[in-house]
Amino acid sequence: MALIVQKYGGTSVANPERIKNLASRVARYKALGHQVVVVVSAMSGETNRLIALAKEIMPTPDPRELDVMVSTGEQVTIGLTAMALMDLGLKAKSYTGSQVRIVTDSAFTKARILNIDESRIRADLNAGYVVVVAGFQGVDEQGNITTLGRGGSDTTGVAIAAALKADECQIYTDVDGVYTTDPRVVPEARRLKSITFEEMLELASQGSKVLQIRSVEFAGKYKVKLRVLSSFEEEGDGTLITFEENDNMEQPIISGIAFNRDEAKVTVLGVPDRPGIAYQILGPIADANIDIDMIIQNVSADGTTDFTFTVHKNELSKALDILRGVQAHINAREIVGDDKIAKVSVVGVGMRSHVGIASQMFRTLAEEGINIQMISTSEIKIAVVIDEKYMELAVRVLHKAFDLEEA
Repeated sequence: MALIVQKYGGTSVANPERIKNLASRVARYKALGHQVVVVVSAMSGETNRLIALAKEIMPTPDPRELDVMVSTGEQVTIGLTAMALMDLGLKAKSYTGSQVRIVTDSAFTKARILNIDESRIRADLNAGYVVVVAGFQGVDEQGNITTLGRGGSDTTGVAIAAALKADECQIYTDVDGVYTTDPRVVPEARRLKSITFEEMLELASQGSKVLQIRSVEFAGKYKVKLRVLSSFEEEGDGTLITFEENDNMEQPIISGIAFNRDEAKVTVLGVPDRPGIAYQILGPIADANIDIDMIIQNVSADGTTDFTFTVHKNELSKALDILRGVQAHINAREIVGDDKIAKVSVVGVGMRSHVGIASQMFRTLAEEGINIQMISTSEIKIAVVIDEKYMELAVRVLHKAFDLEEA
């Protein structure tokens, strides 16, 4: 008998028929003697609908009240899922994040989990119940409802699996695993049988939408066995995300290519090149809880320099407003933004033992006339910022250049 946490995304619970299919799958696991916790997202499109409603009332919704509102999407799903399980003769109970006591910080709309009280879930499992938990949400220490940001149900699932020391956390979605890149962009993309946590973390951070980055961080930190599966296929092993590289197998140099259309570039032109200027620029951005990705500072000329960084596209206007508010203080000549960019990244642990990956990547892009605006590297990743209109072309030619279509 195993303890399994199953997380189902919005497309997997999009309508009553799919929720009934979910319940049938859970029933099969229960019939094998397993204990099952089900974590569900809101029904497909529901969160967007709720956010749009909020914006009709308040163009920039209050973050606390927005969390109160959007968290109701998952509450609907857990009730329906528990009913579907009961209809099959199973004992089931549903819980919101606050009822479980998934305790988070108070960063509304993108809170982080601090602690989970798993005692109620464990007691119900021991009493033979399937426990259904609302993903994406929690409660802060003051009792306020919080949400975990886009894709937060993945994080809920993995965090509950970690708290329960589950045997496996299964992420059910609309794809049957992790692919070398998005098959909608490159039809020849292959499903990977396994991938390391390190690679998955880089792919998630660089734009792969299969798993939310924080869920991968959680899984790696707490050694949660993680598997990505399709909720629309009965058979298949999906993709196993492993703790360690398999030294007995020939490791491919590149495992996958990620891309992200959701970034924007901010450039602060002509600031004095002196100690502390980076902090004076980025400090106010951090104080506004805006995440920064890539950073470049140009070589000094005539005592001034240009400073460029990327943020999420949705936060570009906020970042520009903040910097224009301190423009005089930092003596910047001009502050400009660009939301017509995209980031493309190649990822693979094989980079550690192979040279020439960067030159091959840059040569491939150059041959297509694609200009590189920014470059970022880690031990197993090379990421570039390019003009948004060349993104799909870049992904296709890089996928071919690194032979990722070959099994």
